Amino acid sequence: MKKIPLLLCIATLVTLTACNEDGTIKGDQTDMNETSTHDDMDHSGHSSSGDVPEGLQEAEEPRFQVGSDAVIQTDHMEDMNGAQATISGAYDTTVYAISYQPTNGGEKITHHKWVVHEELDYAGAEPLETGDKAIIDTDHMAGMNGTEATIESTEQTTVYMVDFTPVSGGDRIMNHKWVTEDELRTP
Repeated sequence: MKKIPLLLCIATLVTLTACNEDGTIKGDQTDMNETSTHDDMDHSGHSSSGDVPEGLQEAEEPRFQVGSDAVIQTDHMEDMNGAQATISGAYDTTVYAISYQPTNGGEKITHHKWVVHEELDYAGAEPLETGDKAIIDTDHMAGMNGTEATIESTEQTTVYMVDFTPVSGGDRIMNHKWVTEDELRTP
């Protein structure tokens, strides 16, 4: 049997292995057209700098004041429902649940909550309606920025940016965007 140098074996393996942007190995790509709900996904990178989009107006009379505590009553992310949160921002705007195909590949995301009106390119002044299309101009999650979204639902409300520790423990999530007023309760 002929011996193959170890370096040649490693180079061949590296050449044949494709990786996602996060460093994980890509699997069988035959299921790329399947969809996944936002709630089915691991969104551990779903945090931000705290910057808000231009034109987003601070809420004049939010039910939850900046710096106050609240309990999250939704599961946009794993281990979010029931978490104690601190309000880091409150804004009056139109929010949308959207579906989109990530720019970095993978399954289509459906019912992603939430994107605010000010995070959509060329959306105009009036709120969009269910079924409308818009280009996402935010990066709540990898592969989101620059892709076309379909509006699934529209709501005029106060939205909150929150800091929280997942109910199972772990690192504190800072500046999570967005939680609506109906998705929070007083502790």
